[in-house]
Amino acid sequence: MQYVEVAVSVPVGLNQTFHYRVPANLSGQVSRFSRVEVPFAGRLVQGFVLGFSDPPNLKMIKDVKRVVEKQAYLNEELFQLAQWMVQRYLCSIGDALQTIAGSPAGAARVKERVIVAIDGIDGDDKLTGLVRAPKQRRALEVALASPGLKKSELAELAEVSTPVIDALLAKGLLQEVESYKKIMPDPPPRQESLQLTPEQLTVVNQLVNAINSPKPSAWLLHGVTGSGKTEVYLRAIEHTLNLGRQAIVLVPEISLTPQMVERFRSRFGDAVALLHSALSNGEKYAEKDRIRTGQAMVVLGARSAIFAPTPKLGLIIIDEEHESSYKQDESPKYHAREVALQRAALNQGVVLLGSATPAIESYCRARPGGPYGLLTMTQRIDQRPLPRVQIVDMRQELAGGNTGIFSLALQRALAQRLARQEKSILFLNRRGFASIVVCRQCGQVMKCPHCDISLTLHHDGILRCHYCGHRTANPRVCPSCGGKAIRSFGVGTQRVEEEVRRLFPDCQVLRMDADTTSRKGSHQKLLDEFSRGGGQILIGTQMIAKGLDIPQVTLVGVISADVTLHMPDFRSAERTFQLLTQVAGRAGRGEKSGEVIIQTYDPEHFSILTARNHDFLSFYHKEMTHRKALKYPPFSHLIKILFSGLNEADVIAAAEWWQDKLTAIKHECGGQEIEILGPAPAGIPKIKDRWRWQLVIKGPDSREIRNVARIALAQAGIRFKQVAVSIDVDPVSL
Repeated sequence: MQYVEVAVSVPVGLNQTFHYRVPANLSGQVSRFSRVEVPFAGRLVQGFVLGFSDPPNLKMIKDVKRVVEKQAYLNEELFQLAQWMVQRYLCSIGDALQTIAGSPAGAARVKERVIVAIDGIDGDDKLTGLVRAPKQRRALEVALASPGLKKSELAELAEVSTPVIDALLAKGLLQEVESYKKIMPDPPPRQESLQLTPEQLTVVNQLVNAINSPKPSAWLLHGVTGSGKTEVYLRAIEHTLNLGRQAIVLVPEISLTPQMVERFRSRFGDAVALLHSALSNGEKYAEKDRIRTGQAMVVLGARSAIFAPTPKLGLIIIDEEHESSYKQDESPKYHAREVALQRAALNQGVVLLGSATPAIESYCRARPGGPYGLLTMTQRIDQRPLPRVQIVDMRQELAGGNTGIFSLALQRALAQRLARQEKSILFLNRRGFASIVVCRQCGQVMKCPHCDISLTLHHDGILRCHYCGHRTANPRVCPSCGGKAIRSFGVGTQRVEEEVRRLFPDCQVLRMDADTTSRKGSHQKLLDEFSRGGGQILIGTQMIAKGLDIPQVTLVGVISADVTLHMPDFRSAERTFQLLTQVAGRAGRGEKSGEVIIQTYDPEHFSILTARNHDFLSFYHKEMTHRKALKYPPFSHLIKILFSGLNEADVIAAAEWWQDKLTAIKHECGGQEIEILGPAPAGIPKIKDRWRWQLVIKGPDSREIRNVARIALAQAGIRFKQVAVSIDVDPVSL
């Protein structure tokens, strides 16, 4: 009888595992890292086999119920990574392994039967000797030229009937084999390497030396928008592949992936694998198999692609490294940048972080004496100028009688671009038609009944909650006082689209936000339509603010720079600067110069003024002064602990218990510089009927505050069964 140690994918102690017996019918099917289904706490859960064990000293031991995957996409390196994640993010080993391995998928879902010719029959003389019938010979020639077609596809391409294919199969000249379905079309024609600028050449040479070194290293590439960072990435990857090693490239948004895919596949062909959340589990399974076997040497994808099962990893590139989308929202709340650094350390590899607006913490680490090397590119390709930026004070517009969405300057600029047949982008980081609906008689704001957040009015007259999806009709009378003075305030992307169509009725307008890109492939379709002439003005949220390289765009309008500026978060100024600089960088990437118009009610704010001048260093030094005064990162580390439950009193009780416990533990551990902030209601106090409170641990030493949280977590145990506790180490938002 065999016994196994299993890490279950449910919240338990950090390194807690459980023992199960392998029944006779599963003998030989279970191995290290098998994904299995086991009984746990009265239900069946999935877990991962960590190894075989001696018979445990237990009165009763349960059986493994079934093998979900004989070999999940895990290996020894990824197991070491999971152990590191347990210590870094205070999660269970089962949760860490589940995050790394992803969802299971049967190979049958992504396999199909295709036709290939047998080996050794290429050449006219051999073909003539093997088949005399013209149709059979034509089908055999097509099979040799295009292996991997389905039977019907081969018959259609060769212009023969399927019985002709069957005859060749019967003769043994063709064979039908199983193959993974292709999730991408054939790669575009190979694009040769571009001529490097002197700055690019200097950066590439430094990276080549780093890749050749047997020591792991991390580099921050600070390059202005349009400076050619992607070509640097491609050259670094080429060198990595020449050494027989693999590369992972992360992009922050699925919307960026299609453009990157085309560029990368034109250079590396079918050696590129794609991993992101829009793929089905079966498609991910097929891509991971190509990565594991070395058929795919370049992995391109969003955040979770950092866990790709690369056996020969040598290089990790994180494009737009400052983006908050690299932070996972659910436990374990990992940051792809930190995971990349750990994987590089385990593989003696190189991490390259690229951005025109690096995260404050990243740039701090790249200063002299820091752990990152700093690479800079200050010039755009072909010495193209950065776009001119104009700030419009919307207070003056209002004083002059303009109560509309667009300033007069932006209206004129849009009209000029339409007359010259140039393209424009309008950016607003808020979807919907209006941000709030209010009764002007009693002041009642229409809120979601399940979340403590205002409902957003959409163009179809429906009020929607962007957190839980609740929908209701826009009321004609106030549900609180019965008044009829219901009005909408604020602006969303749908309202911007309506106003553009009113001002320019003959203009072709496209909108790109979460409402228009929910279907698979919709990002690519909209971008293709805009870049190939199907739209003159593109309206969108932050998914259009970075990475898009459309040479015809000469104007970018920021409808309201204040949406992110006054959020109650210590990173609000940083996010504002990054968004403004990134979206401004979409203009003037071709032969014609670009212009940016930023509309704001706070034109004197330093984040807006430095963005106007494309001046990251001035912003960095100003922001660091504020952070140091308030002891915020990078001058401290934070842990946010969120408590949620259906009963607010239970949630408050749990938060207060934790506050008392953390205070006592920090004194016992001598952490005099550690602060416990809160508890207090979360930024959104209720989501999906669950009340939310939070507290924050703040201190100069990351290990110290994690140790305090770890001790409290162990002592809490299952004390508060009705309250979920979520730990976020180094949160990107409070």
